[in-house]
Amino acid sequence: MSFPNKEDRQACWGCRDEYWQCLDQGKSENECESLRKQYEKFCPSQWVKHFDRKREYLKFKEQIEQEGYLITNRLKTEAAPLDYSSTTQVMVRRLPHRRVFFSRNQSLD
Repeated sequence: MSFPNKEDRQACWGCRDEYWQCLDQGKSENECESLRKQYEKFCPSQWVKHFDRKREYLKFKEQIEQEGYLITNRLKTEAAPLDYSSTTQVMVRRLPHRRVFFSRNQSLD
């Protein structure tokens, strides 16, 4: 397959953006299925795979920046419920020079 020309790339990006916008509005993947099909039709499969991974990463990054990240010192199992006194909370903050700063709290009291 040859590299998509400018019009093909713009069509791909437009379909991707419409599909992502549908998902961002809180609709389920079933409700956005027609947009997903258009997205897959106009974009090369490797691009679809890349864009899907990028979206997952951006959503994860947004969640981390808003809520922080909770690291537990032991695995949560049904037999042994999670003991929050043994957790470490790591808050991620974005500094002006775009580096990530981690601060640690030893307890959640």
